[in-house]
Amino acid sequence: MSNDTEQPQDLHAKEVHAQDVNDASRGPRLREIPLRLMVPNLITVLAICAGLTGVRLAFEAKFELAVSMVLVAAFLDGIDGRVARLMKATSKFGAQMDSLADIVNFGVAPGLVLYVFILDKAHSFGWIAALVFAISAGLRLARFNVMEESAAKAPWQKEYFVGVPAPAGALLVMLPIYLSFLGVDATPGFAFASAGYTMLIAFLLISRLPVWSGKSEKKVRRDLVLPLTIGVVLYVALLMSYTWEVLSATVIIYLMTLPFGARAWRRKYGTLTINEEADNHNASGMDRGL
Repeated sequence: MSNDTEQPQDLHAKEVHAQDVNDASRGPRLREIPLRLMVPNLITVLAICAGLTGVRLAFEAKFELAVSMVLVAAFLDGIDGRVARLMKATSKFGAQMDSLADIVNFGVAPGLVLYVFILDKAHSFGWIAALVFAISAGLRLARFNVMEESAAKAPWQKEYFVGVPAPAGALLVMLPIYLSFLGVDATPGFAFASAGYTMLIAFLLISRLPVWSGKSEKKVRRDLVLPLTIGVVLYVALLMSYTWEVLSATVIIYLMTLPFGARAWRRKYGTLTINEEADNHNASGMDRGL
């Protein structure tokens, strides 16, 4: 008998095998997902909604609300990863969502709100500054993700960031708006100065400047715990009562601390910037170039 035609059982076996391959490629299926796995992703989605709502409010000329929404988005975006780790709810899906939210909330939203508020008065130069900032924030986040995923991390990564982190960049870049709320006139000259300032913050994001991370494991003396706690409470109370004054002062003080971080790095490692040799050798060439 000819073997040109396959037996029905052979065809059935092939169909079952193909179905098994398709099921395996889709990954495991869960009929019910624990609520704790959804909480971090919901925070991330709320952060994206807040950032985009801030952009909408800026187009509607409700600038104080717009800036507030961008700051809320940055806050939510900053805690979603920590919440996921605390609840043991980390996932690859959540990591991808977080990266998307970071670009929106730390790059696109602040850049657009700043452009609508003041940079448009600088014409094309203002738009270029907003674009450069948003792209720089994206590059900064990409470099951070690559360094975080590296198997071998350098000891200095517990103490220093490579360049100003993106969340801080979002807070810093809106200084012209804070000053305008305090009474500074939005003149064309102020608009061009704001565009130059925006380019400066974009440069700090992608630079290799050593910036204190605040993640070191240095311990606080017992007698300083209560004063520090009172200081944090006082800062938050002042922030609620004198929002724009406190934010302006915070930005200026933060910028003033950057040279001290570079000086401390130089004393320890002999250079003003984090060079390729000090960086993670397992990182890609593209990352080291950035």
